[in-house]
Amino acid sequence: MRLVGDDTFAAFALPGTPGTDAFWAAARTPASIPDGDGWVTLFLWRGSRAAAIDFESWSEPVPLSRFGDTDCWYAEVRMPARLRVTYQFRVGEEAYADPFNPVGAGGDRSIAATPDAPAQPHWPAVGPDGVLTLPRTRIRWAGERLGGRRTVRVHPAGGGGPVVLLLDGDDWLYLHPAMTAFDSAVAAGEMPPVTLVFLPASDREAEFACRAELWEAVRDELLPLVAESGVTVELDRLVVAGQSLGGLSAVYAALEFPELVSRVACQSGSFWWTSEAVGSADPLGGPVGGAIADRLRQGPDLAGLRVAFDVGEHETRMLPHCEAVEVLAEQAGATVRVARSASGHDRAGWRHALVRDVAWALRAL
Repeated sequence: MRLVGDDTFAAFALPGTPGTDAFWAAARTPASIPDGDGWVTLFLWRGSRAAAIDFESWSEPVPLSRFGDTDCWYAEVRMPARLRVTYQFRVGEEAYADPFNPVGAGGDRSIAATPDAPAQPHWPAVGPDGVLTLPRTRIRWAGERLGGRRTVRVHPAGGGGPVVLLLDGDDWLYLHPAMTAFDSAVAAGEMPPVTLVFLPASDREAEFACRAELWEAVRDELLPLVAESGVTVELDRLVVAGQSLGGLSAVYAALEFPELVSRVACQSGSFWWTSEAVGSADPLGGPVGGAIADRLRQGPDLAGLRVAFDVGEHETRMLPHCEAVEVLAEQAGATVRVARSASGHDRAGWRHALVRDVAWALRAL
């Protein structure tokens, strides 16, 4: 990080004296200018107390500096080429979205993108005050295997079709408007109509580990409830989409429950996972590819599996784990698609891959 001087705000097309009403009326950040092979991006905060920027899984917090004795706080952050990242401002114990950025991710987060980051068609800009539309159909699931109660929402994009099970469903309901994005992709002819099933997680580390309970519950409890709601559930057309631990769980299900899961969209799967890695000082420092790679080396026949892998190109330590699983899955006979997103370990980067890879998983139908 480097801090701007008094006379360089204009380089970011911000006229006027920082801290004045005229300056704040024109303020639109983050704003980026080229810097070698990357970018320098200016962030602004207006207030009387010190603030810092928290980036999601990309960098350490960046403190902002005050411009004189004004209410203007600022930081100039060096960013690599092709980066989209979620961030928020921290003021004491409170977290806030960026009031100068119209692209939000829930009420207290915003999304920054360098000018060379690829566009994300179908995903609307929703500010921190925006209220996302929720699916009308709700299923109350009181599962015996997983315990507890949860609400699963269902949305027929384009009138409905093959079921797409979205793990971490609440994130795709309340932080990123997946319902709107899939509606748009279907309307554009980029995928067939689908039925989205938003599955919320209660305990991610337990439910998305390499364990059978979640997928037994999906098979024996959830999907029958979805069918009772009027949705046609055809297992050979079911797509499971998951990110991070959810991606790990989706690929695990394809290996251990092939009669249930044969189409997967996996973003940044946590393929470092082993039972020993959980809770260790360096969970990503274990065997490359973790438990999933070990299972793939046992020689399963994956001829019936269609799986799209994506991982952020800035996820330096994740890449070897993901690459190992990608190669082994293809060697085992799976039809594999591999891509890299302009992001770190961040849902802001995964969301384009989510729509694109679900469409690819269905393309052979």
